[in-house]
Amino acid sequence: VQLQASGGGLVQAGGSLTLSCVAPGSFNSINNMGWYRQRPGKQRELVASITRGGKVTYAGSVKGRFTISRDDVKVSLQMNSLTPEDTAVYYCHVGAGYFDTSYWGQGTLVTVSS
Repeated sequence: VQLQASGGGLVQAGGSLTLSCVAPGSFNSINNMGWYRQRPGKQRELVASITRGGKVTYAGSVKGRFTISRDDVKVSLQMNSLTPEDTAVYYCHVGAGYFDTSYWGQGTLVTVSS
């Protein structure tokens, strides 16, 4: 089962993009939803996550610039004031079910030009 992510693209520094990801409606009990990214030559890292109760966590490098939100089976990431350091493949992630099984999106490329 793969999540459907969308919204990546090319943007100039200082610009904005919104990523969206939809989990299958058949999922039972979605727990955390979030976004990770993998920058060139780096390991995958957490960007932002949101619990079922709405508690959010952000990486320090994106705090104040990115906003995560969720609505039923959809999670979105509003990214403002983008910099070239935000260039990465972004992956959405969902933990669902009793065992909090992890599900991933296919990755969407965000490229920020200087």
